[in-house]
Amino acid sequence: MISRKWWSLVLPVLLAGCLAAQNPPAAAELTQLLHEFLAGAGASNAAMHERFWAEDLIYTSSSGRRMGKADILHEVKAAPAPQPDDPKVTYDAEEIRIQQYGETAVAAFRLVGRTEKNGKTEVARYLNTGTFVRRNGTWRAVAWQATRIPDEAQK
Repeated sequence: MISRKWWSLVLPVLLAGCLAAQNPPAAAELTQLLHEFLAGAGASNAAMHERFWAEDLIYTSSSGRRMGKADILHEVKAAPAPQPDDPKVTYDAEEIRIQQYGETAVAAFRLVGRTEKNGKTEVARYLNTGTFVRRNGTWRAVAWQATRIPDEAQK
């Protein structure tokens, strides 16, 4: 049987380890980067895509299409300029979980895309998982997986 004294010595160490795992050192920085990226992505901000993705990115879209950073930047830059009557798209991240492993971190979250069109709001939800690597002091996404949550599962 384990003594109370042993638990009183070990429990604080175990709790500290659990809290550190829940709040890794880079959690705030990566959460801010994610929110900034999503704000820029809704506006098709090429500079934000350039900053966010690593050169060696492997991205798998919710439709099953695999691409790299160059493909994403090409699509963003080739998109026609937004028109005043175009649908307005915004993205938010919910339920963000970040786990850090030294200079690597994994972010998992629910992406919520809202499209304002003809006075109505359409909402789509996705489960996204991104792997970040810190290189030269800067976090960049090196792998990304997006999975659309079916409409019937969103209710």
